Amino acid sequence: MIRQILLILCFLISVPLFAQTPSEQEIIKAMAAAAEEIKTVWCDFTQTKHLKMLKSEQVSKGKMFCQPPDQLRWEYTSPRAKTISYSPSNGGGMEGAMARLIMNSVAGKCLTDSKSFQVTAKETATGYVATLIPQRKDMKRIYTELTLHFDIQQSTVTKVELHEKNGDRTIIELQDIHIQKKIKSE
Repeated sequence: MIRQILLILCFLISVPLFAQTPSEQEIIKAMAAAAEEIKTVWCDFTQTKHLKMLKSEQVSKGKMFCQPPDQLRWEYTSPRAKTISYSPSNGGGMEGAMARLIMNSVAGKCLTDSKSFQVTAKETATGYVATLIPQRKDMKRIYTELTLHFDIQQSTVTKVELHEKNGDRTIIELQDIHIQKKIKSE
C-alpha cells in the first residue's frame, strides 16, 4: 500500500514536467491577445544594421512611442538625431511603410494578418518567437522574413529582426519598455 501511494505521489509530482507545450496557434493567439490590450508603448531601442556587402554593423539608438493602431514616433538619438513620425495623414512612401511595419511588429498586430504574412511560432526558454514570411509582393521584394521575439513576463515584443533579400539584417531591441494597457469596460 505504501509503495502504491509513493508511486502515485511520484506521478503527481512529475505531471508538470510532462505538461504539453502550447500549440503554434495558441502561441499566436496569446501574442495577438496581449497586443490587443496595448493602449500605448514607449521605450528605448537599439537598432543594429548588419550590412552583408560591407561586412560591418551600424548601431543606432533612440526612443520609440507607439499608440496603436496608427501613431508612431521613432526618434534616433545616436549616432545622429532623426525623427520619424507616422500617422494616417503622413503615411505614404517607404518611410510610411517602414513605420507601419515597425508599429505592427511592436504591437504584435501582424501575427493575424494572413494576407501579408505566413506565420509560424514556437516557445523558447524566455518567451515566444514568431517567424513571419511576407506574402505581399511589395514586402517580398525587400524582406525574406521577419522574426518577433515576445517576452511572456512583459507581454510584449522585445526584439524584431528584419531579414532582407540582399542578405542585410536589421535587429531592433527594445529596452526599458513601458506599457499602458486599455481599460476594460465591464
